Amino acid sequence: MENVIRQHAEHQFAQELEELKKQDSGNRPPNWIMTPQSVVTYLIGGKLKNGFEVSPKYIGNKRLMEIAVATLTTDRALLLYGLPGTAKSWVSEHLAAAISGNSSLIVQGTAGTSEESIRYGWNYARLLSEGPSEKALVETPVMRAMKEGKIARIEELTRIGADVQDTLITILSEKTLPVPELNTEIQAVKGFNMIATANNRDKGVNELSGALKRRFNTVILPVPDTMDEEINIVKRRVESLGKSMDIPSELPALQEIKRIVTIFRELRGGLTADGKTKLKVPSGTLSTAEAISVMNNGMAMAAYFGDGSITASDLASGVLGAVVKDPVQDKIVWQEYLETVVKQREDWKDIYRACRDLGY
Repeated sequence: MENVIRQHAEHQFAQELEELKKQDSGNRPPNWIMTPQSVVTYLIGGKLKNGFEVSPKYIGNKRLMEIAVATLTTDRALLLYGLPGTAKSWVSEHLAAAISGNSSLIVQGTAGTSEESIRYGWNYARLLSEGPSEKALVETPVMRAMKEGKIARIEELTRIGADVQDTLITILSEKTLPVPELNTEIQAVKGFNMIATANNRDKGVNELSGALKRRFNTVILPVPDTMDEEINIVKRRVESLGKSMDIPSELPALQEIKRIVTIFRELRGGLTADGKTKLKVPSGTLSTAEAISVMNNGMAMAAYFGDGSITASDLASGVLGAVVKDPVQDKIVWQEYLETVVKQREDWKDIYRACRDLGY
C-alpha cells in the first residue's frame, strides 16, 4: 500500500485507530469498531491515557463532530452540508474509517449517476445466459454496506438527479433494498448507516425532496472561524500531502501560508483583515481546500523548477488560478485587490511583482 498516491484513511491512520481501540472501554454500537467518544477523539485529536498523540483530522467546533457521530448511532442518516472546500468529504471519510474500519464504500454523485449505481446492477452476460439470479446481481457500495452493517458514503448528493436521489428513501426509512427481479429484498444489518455530502454553490444543484430531507440529520460545516485556525489546517494538510506525493522541496514557511490564507480570507469576506478597506468578491469560493492546493502547487514549482525553497513567484500562478475563475469579472476584482491592498503592504512586494510579471 506504500506506493499508492493516496491511502484510505483506515490505512493511513491505522496506528491511531489501533491505539484508540486498545484504550476504548465504553459501549460500542453494533458493528462499530470503537465507541462514539473514541470516534470523536480520532476526529478532533488529543492525548490518550498511555501518552499516545492522536492527530486532529478536523480543526473546528468539537460539538459539530459530536452531533455528527451521535446521528450515526440512530436510524437517521447524516448530511454534511456547507460551502465547497469545508472538509465535508474529508470528515465523511474519517467518520467511516473510525466507525466501520472501511471508508471505501462510496458512490460519487454526478449528473450521470443512475439508480443502478445506488441500488444494484446486473452482469448482463450472466443475465442473458442464466436469467435473473443472485450470481448475476452486481452489488453497489450501498448494498454491501447494508449487508455488512457498515457506513455507506454518497458524495455530492445534490449533483444527482432528483428522481435518482429518491431511490434512497426506502433504504433510509425501511432499511431494506427490494430486489423485485428475484422476489426478495436486502435487509440492512445493524451498524448500517449513510453519510452524504452536499454544497449549495455548485452548478447543477438538485434540491433534495422534503421526504428525503426528513431522512437526514444535517450538520453544516462552516469555513474556519479564525485566521489561526485556517493557517493550522493548511499547514497540516500541506505537510501530509507533501509526504504522500514525495515532493522534493522544503515545507513552506509559516509566513507564506499566512499570506495565502490572508488573501483568500480577505477576498472571500470582501474586507481587509484590518477592517478598513471594502473589497469586491470574486465568483469562486476561495475555500481552505483551494489554499491547500495553491501551497502544494507552489511546492511542486519550487522542487522541479526552482531550488527547493518556495518563493512568491512559485505561488503566484496558483493564486491567480484560484481567484480568476471568470476571466472578465474576476480579473478586474484581482487587479483592484493587487493595486489597492497587495502593493501597499511593505513585506508583500515580492508577491506583487510576481503577479505583475504574469500579466496581472
